[in-house]
Amino acid sequence: MQTAPFDYYRPGTIAEAVDLLTSVDGSRPIAGGHSLLPAMKLRISNPAALVDLGGIPGLSEIDRNGGSLRIGALTTHAAVAASDVVKADCPVLAETAAQIGDPQVRNRGTIGGSLSHADPAADYPTLMRAIGASVHVTGAGGKERTISADDFFVDLFSTGLEAGELVTAVEVPVMTAGQGGAYMKHRHPASSYAVVGVAAIVTVDGGACTAASIGIGGVTGKAERAGAAEAALVGQPPSDETIAAAGTQVAADLTNPIGDLYASGEFRVHLASVLTKRALAEAFGQVG
Repeated sequence: MQTAPFDYYRPGTIAEAVDLLTSVDGSRPIAGGHSLLPAMKLRISNPAALVDLGGIPGLSEIDRNGGSLRIGALTTHAAVAASDVVKADCPVLAETAAQIGDPQVRNRGTIGGSLSHADPAADYPTLMRAIGASVHVTGAGGKERTISADDFFVDLFSTGLEAGELVTAVEVPVMTAGQGGAYMKHRHPASSYAVVGVAAIVTVDGGACTAASIGIGGVTGKAERAGAAEAALVGQPPSDETIAAAGTQVAADLTNPIGDLYASGEFRVHLASVLTKRALAEAFGQVG
């Protein structure tokens, strides 16, 4: 199918883009286009105008900023996966980016676009909640603000962005000694989206887990934190028994699971438990 007619704008600055989004009725921003364009072809989404962010400089850089990495919103998944800085300072992010879609998607899709779309089956939201990321946005009048990943993802395809606001960068903490992280997913055979994805970040000190953060995506309308499983890990040795016990607690935080023709809600919850145990084993294994 073809898209409905629309106007096209290509601003050269963030300010111009925000002005267009706030002044042109029915306008939508577009970055890589791998989420919006298919929806437009299916007539699920019919924006009156597209504001192409590809001509705005300075939004595709990856920089170390103290104890965190700042990644520009237009940075492609392929660039994140290949970045030596990301591999060294936050390897779980590089590993997650490498699992997104296929080479075509990774070379065109952007981190900011993926987060803004807030698909519950996407890979980044799950990791961003687990790792404690922050999303930097700019709105009308150049107003800038930072939204924690916990507050950014509101519901199915819904975020904390206000009208006219654009994601400009994502900030993720640098992983430190004693930390391990892993992302694992059950990949849909047709779309490569995560039927279920699990990100686990653990900290070990003195032979015990001192902190744990687990994100689970694909099961509910947004990526969730598995608080009960996290609590079961803290203060315990990183053993098979500890991991198994944490895995049994996952269902407590996955209320109202979604289901479709491929996987029921019940099956998704089961997958989340299995993948949590695998991700935890990998994360603890990195710590040694």
